[in-house]
Amino acid sequence: MKKLKQQKQQVYNPFLPSWEYIPDGEPRVFGNRVYLYGSHDRFNGPIFCMNDYVCWSAPVDDLSDWRYEGVIYRKNQDPKNKLGIRLLFASDVVQGMDKKYYLFYAFDFMGIIGVAVCDTPAGQYRFHGHVHYGDGTIWGRRKGDQFPFDPGVLVDDDGRVWLYSGFYTPVPAAVSGFRKLRNDGGVVVELEQDMVTIKTEPKLLFPKRGTGSFPDHEFFEASSIRKDGDNYIFVYSSRHNHELCYAVSSKPNGGFVYGGTLISLGDLFLKGNHDETKGFNYLGNIHGGMTRIGDSWYIFYHRQTNQHSYSRQACAEKLIQNADGSFNQAELTSCGLNRGPLKGIGCYEARIACNLWSRDGVGRYDGKRPRKTLADHPYFTQSGKDRDNNPDQYIANMRDGAVAGFKYFQIEENTKISVTTRGDGNGKMQVSDTPDFEKICAEISLPDCTGGTVLLKIEKGVRALYFRYRGTGAVDFISFQLQG
Repeated sequence: MKKLKQQKQQVYNPFLPSWEYIPDGEPRVFGNRVYLYGSHDRFNGPIFCMNDYVCWSAPVDDLSDWRYEGVIYRKNQDPKNKLGIRLLFASDVVQGMDKKYYLFYAFDFMGIIGVAVCDTPAGQYRFHGHVHYGDGTIWGRRKGDQFPFDPGVLVDDDGRVWLYSGFYTPVPAAVSGFRKLRNDGGVVVELEQDMVTIKTEPKLLFPKRGTGSFPDHEFFEASSIRKDGDNYIFVYSSRHNHELCYAVSSKPNGGFVYGGTLISLGDLFLKGNHDETKGFNYLGNIHGGMTRIGDSWYIFYHRQTNQHSYSRQACAEKLIQNADGSFNQAELTSCGLNRGPLKGIGCYEARIACNLWSRDGVGRYDGKRPRKTLADHPYFTQSGKDRDNNPDQYIANMRDGAVAGFKYFQIEENTKISVTTRGDGNGKMQVSDTPDFEKICAEISLPDCTGGTVLLKIEKGVRALYFRYRGTGAVDFISFQLQG
């Protein structure tokens, strides 16, 4: 087994800079680097995916060292979008048999999948075409077509090219511009070697209801496909719209069997918890993909910020694969790509919390702007405008009973802790290593922005840290400091 080198630094969730908003993450390993593709949200934007596609990459042996590759494809490069008004949704990138790299993307809610091509994984992609039938008819423009959306692509070992797609919710003709498209679930088509021409008729693989569907975890969107030995692993977002599930088959175009949940934004289905109101984090849409990096599998996904679904950030967790090839559900953590717990010493920004809830539990961000029902809830946000390179991201609006959780730290004996907050709150910040606060490990008086340094009465070892505000008014939680 190859020995991994020491990472340059610790890495947290979200693993990109605080000002970057990459949802729908598709990780791809090309050569000795892992590349992150996806959509590109705008901070505080009024709708999904407003920015042009960018790419980030890291060495496969140092997942802390993410490098910005720049803009790789602009919205107005698609000839149907010369004014740049339409949005580009979830993307995927594969290397064709000609050694070129092909970027597949969902063209807004138009029911069209576009393709761009480049000679390198993170270079300047150029428009290649729209996925179409042999007679030139664009897929999604033939009466009775399944609605093309969220492409996931596989170039198999034998060179055959498989495109997976689908969307649960019918899209009005006024939005798509075309009538009578079907929305029966997830489909697959085989493409010619040109990467845009359909070779075989679309086939429904993952019906959203009825025979062949996965009860209680039916297909919704977010098709993503990988191969593990002789098995094909299909990752998708279920109708719950907060979990990524997977299904497995020995064939790319049929026979898939449900495998389980890979990740849930609220850690639902872990430890038997099915109650969305008792989730450990705010819910909303989810999309991502999995990849093997070295000897380990990781699931990439996104979290919601700013009390809506239009400013989402990339996160990742390590997956545990069992001897039979199945995967355990991963829990949300603050240290996803870090190869272990975070150090029990240092200053940590509150923005890396993996759990967040109010006294009344969590809510759901359904794509709308902040709702009155969430007015008393905490949320992640930032100072400044989009792409200001401003590191001031924090948890806003922590009111009485609000909790922020961080997992995990290697805590040593005699550790001391302090917090940095702001706002009109008057009370205390309680710290525990369990979400039920059965044991209070520290209590820090506020409103003093740095309410003193106190001893953290906690056993040595790998521990979670949960912070609960008790008091009047509201505080913004900026950071906390662990001292030896």
